[in-house]
Amino acid sequence: MESPSSNDPDKELILRCQAAAPIGLEGCFRELYDAYKDRVYNVCYRITGNANDALDAAQDTFGILYRKVDSFRFQSKFSSWVYRIAVNASIDLKRRAANRRLPSLDQMTQVRGEDSPSLEPVDEGAPSPIECAATVELEKEVQAAITRLSPKMRGITVLRYMQGLSYEEISISLGISLGTVKSRLARAHQALDRELTPLLDRHGLR
Repeated sequence: MESPSSNDPDKELILRCQAAAPIGLEGCFRELYDAYKDRVYNVCYRITGNANDALDAAQDTFGILYRKVDSFRFQSKFSSWVYRIAVNASIDLKRRAANRRLPSLDQMTQVRGEDSPSLEPVDEGAPSPIECAATVELEKEVQAAITRLSPKMRGITVLRYMQGLSYEEISISLGISLGTVKSRLARAHQALDRELTPLLDRHGLR
């Protein structure tokens, strides 16, 4: 059976980085940085909600990658590992910030738990309010809605709708079950539907 990383487009570069570490890592890692800097920053920005925090989270992400690239064992695609680190770095940064201030709107607007039996998984092929809004470039409103999600729902929403990952790819990237992916996306879809449906109505898009 073919391994998840057998056709990994980054495999050759990662092997070169591992072979060069630690003395000659800088040159190979610059290639790695150039290949992923935009994707990592985009994930971090969508989760943190502002440029300064996104830069800090992206810096944390690449710091971890630099220190740990030698330990990557190709049990998944390298991109999945990068996304997991970027999501966790962004969530950790927001949690540290939350501990230094009063409870945020994000913390006060939590929806019901993942095990709620009344939630149905979102149809993977169905267009969502966030996709509809994004197609007409309502960027500010979309980002604000994402920022008000809980950290875990925010991360999974970014990977699904902004990075275009499949349910299976999200499951691998975040190290969670497929059922958890579907549950969190269902909750995120409900929350975004409540916020973005009136927005679409105002713009005559529904």
